[in-house]
Amino acid sequence: MSSVVPSFKPRSSTHERGSLAPARAPVSATEDTSKPSHYEPENTSKPSHHEPEHTKPTEPHLTTAHVGPARRGRDRGIFSSDDNALTKQIVATHVPDMDDHLDVRPILAVIEHIMALSGSTIARDIATPGEHITSNGPHAGLHAHTPGDRALHTPHRPSDDKAALHTSHQPLDEHKTTHLSAFDPDDEIVKILAYSINKISSEIICKCSGGGESHSVTMDLLKSLSSHSWDAKVVIVFAAFTINYGEFWLVEQLQTTNPLAKNIAALKDLPAIMDHANELKKRFEAVLNLLTQVLKVTHCIIEFKELPNSYLSHESPEITAATAHIPTAVYWIIRSLLVCASTLLSLIGSGHEYMSSTSESWEILNMAHKLSVILEHLQNQLRTCKDLIDREKAEGAYLAFKKLMESAHIDNMKVLKAMIKAREDQRPLFDGSKKQNEQVEALRLKYVLLLISNLELPQEELHILHSIYSQHPMRHEYEVLWLPILDPKVNMAPMQETVFYDLRNNMPWHSVDHPSLVEPVVVKYIREVWNFVHTPMLVVLDPQGKVANLDALPMMWIWGTSAFPFTRTREGALWSESSWNIDLLADAIDPRFADWIRDNKVICLYGGEDIDWIRRFTLSARAAANALQVPLEMLYVGKRYPKEKVRRCHEVIHREKLSHIFAVDYYDYVWFFWVRLWSMWNSKKQMGSTVENDHIMQEIMDILTYDSSEHGWAVFSRGNFEITKANGEKVMPVLESYNDWGYKVDHPDKFVPVLDEQFRGHELEHHCSRLILPGQAGYIPEQVVCSDCGKVMDKYVMYRCCTD
Repeated sequence: MSSVVPSFKPRSSTHERGSLAPARAPVSATEDTSKPSHYEPENTSKPSHHEPEHTKPTEPHLTTAHVGPARRGRDRGIFSSDDNALTKQIVATHVPDMDDHLDVRPILAVIEHIMALSGSTIARDIATPGEHITSNGPHAGLHAHTPGDRALHTPHRPSDDKAALHTSHQPLDEHKTTHLSAFDPDDEIVKILAYSINKISSEIICKCSGGGESHSVTMDLLKSLSSHSWDAKVVIVFAAFTINYGEFWLVEQLQTTNPLAKNIAALKDLPAIMDHANELKKRFEAVLNLLTQVLKVTHCIIEFKELPNSYLSHESPEITAATAHIPTAVYWIIRSLLVCASTLLSLIGSGHEYMSSTSESWEILNMAHKLSVILEHLQNQLRTCKDLIDREKAEGAYLAFKKLMESAHIDNMKVLKAMIKAREDQRPLFDGSKKQNEQVEALRLKYVLLLISNLELPQEELHILHSIYSQHPMRHEYEVLWLPILDPKVNMAPMQETVFYDLRNNMPWHSVDHPSLVEPVVVKYIREVWNFVHTPMLVVLDPQGKVANLDALPMMWIWGTSAFPFTRTREGALWSESSWNIDLLADAIDPRFADWIRDNKVICLYGGEDIDWIRRFTLSARAAANALQVPLEMLYVGKRYPKEKVRRCHEVIHREKLSHIFAVDYYDYVWFFWVRLWSMWNSKKQMGSTVENDHIMQEIMDILTYDSSEHGWAVFSRGNFEITKANGEKVMPVLESYNDWGYKVDHPDKFVPVLDEQFRGHELEHHCSRLILPGQAGYIPEQVVCSDCGKVMDKYVMYRCCTD
């Protein structure tokens, strides 16, 4: 089946008309080669050869949705190589001049408003009773949606059966057009191109009225616009068509109320719209759909031109490949506009004998489908270019932020404002203590502790940090700021929003008001430079915005607020003042410690999850202490990863009064005890200490080794003085045999030294000690000496599931 070629020759007047169908120009060779035959829609129903063309067929009412996937795949063949004959012809007409940088969007905005005002009346005037035309595309301004959108007043027609097709209406409300682009008819570009627009408008009327062949007319217009850029060519022709389009509907709308319009309509012999409502409805639905496609492709072409060449040169391979098909797209846009113009001109002189053309309707449908294929291709290419530009922008912003972080500043405002995006009048921070928003200036010249985490911030960590923060005496010196680190490319789900606000509202320090306020470059920097993955960090910025400590959480856990200002220098000074004792090991994890130390009592910390061992141990320890008149206080500290067994042990210990337990939030304080121990290990490691040359690291490793075994363990200390420890295999035999060495404890103060002597002198017939270090430990010692026998331990790799 050959392609359908539109005729631009108007229907003859009534007294000359032998056929009501428009005359058609012969198909030229150029027309046949420029228009692939496979583009014609399938299952078309043109009149048969024996059917007179003037017989009025049923007009097809189809959309591009009727075209199947296989067909759409074949249509992509319209994009052939650059040596395609049609493409060469089009490019040969292009001799761009100085207007390549003109912004044609103001003219496009005027076009959109004209189309919207015209389209609202079209929808009303051609709709049958009870029907309402709507738009499925993004440019819904071409269609009416509500009666309030009607642009001009048209009174009822005399015919009763047609009166229902018209209702009184008011001018288009301003608020109804807010979805359209803002425009200014007095814009300079409108004045610059006004002559070209009106010249092309006249050419369209003359060439279409003269029966010009579509391809030739399109090429003539391209030659007339040879000095303009591709986007300017499209917009000029579109604006020229819109002038004729708008004038046509002005005359039609006003002919019943305005004598001038009535006379012009009479001279044009325009058909009464209501007399052919059904036929015109189908025709103008197709026209509106085609114009919508034209508008979409036009926007896409302009977007290509607006791509910033600072990130991607217009001569770059990506842009060159993407824009290679724009000339062809421009050609089919102009040709589509000519088809629409021909449709309007075919109404002139048709009067009451107007008949629609099946071939003309199919041509409009074909053009709309062709443009939809072109649009899909251009949008994909545009998306590729924008993605590349976005990556270039992100990389440039990232490098600029890295430079900012490495530079010196007089205060911390530049750094903080680069981290948090906000307008000048916006308050992007939320003060948890005051429950109000604040500007970034609230943190000026303070030490800022950036709490960095995702939304899976452990509750025990949050509770302990909350407790420490609420006790610090130097609140005016520093502030904590929570930066939630999420993927900036993924929108937060409602559940995530709820989790965020629950966390933020329960924090007493500052937080960003929403995770989206954290700049994407900051998220990337924190992950790549500060190596944040999942574990929360506390990065310290000094009053000038310089990083003073990449992770102050270990210092916060070990020394609390006394570690201020949380610098490496302060960390070294604190370690130089510290020694291995119960104060360092347990600090203030329980308020009873201060009283026990003051009263010079023997303090015992013990752990494990074997409740039978715990019963034996606590009873034996109390029996020995009572017999030797030693004041003993015992506290259960569980295991490094407290699970269900530890919870059950707490319940039994409390119920049977075996020893002290943490009074409230036992899980948080068990976690705190072990995270402090692990923080000491990491802090020492970062200071350059090793197990081989540091006594405190050796003691920490011993307790971690005890905790890794299946047995319990215990640490005994007299106040803050002598301290000793042993695993369960040593503790029980020594305590149960106190009658053998109790005579040496002639004073309570000698209990711990004598106990230490017994632990050291007790040799196990068989033992198997092991040390389990987390996979993210960082520093793994090459050699580990067994705390029981002094031999070097073998090293293995173990995969373990931390379940009860």
